[in-house]
Amino acid sequence: MVNKKSRSKVRVKKHLKIRNRFSGTPECPRLAVFRSNNHMYAQIIDDTVGNTLVSASTLQKDVKANLEKTNNVDAAAYLGKVIGEKAVEKGIKDVVFDRGGFIYQGKIQALADAAREAGLNF
Repeated sequence: MVNKKSRSKVRVKKHLKIRNRFSGTPECPRLAVFRSNNHMYAQIIDDTVGNTLVSASTLQKDVKANLEKTNNVDAAAYLGKVIGEKAVEKGIKDVVFDRGGFIYQGKIQALADAAREAGLNF
């Protein structure tokens, strides 16, 4: 009998491995991304004190109003643009990208590319 782990458990294990490699500092905070079936969430976090400096999600009214759907590549790109603009507004330029255990393609890649275009360096 084949014993296969669920995708969510595999993702959580990958995320823990990634989190062991780096953490956010005040000079270079962590851009954490989470993707559910219906929405995407992005946060810029200072792990030394555990503060969220900037956050954006497709649940926010101003973001959701500009989107047709909240769970596609276009929504991810728009969210990346929003989080990048908010971060630059707060004076954050350099971040460490935490893909949350998700594969770097599709929505995650679109969010990262849009955040780079908005002015973030990672």
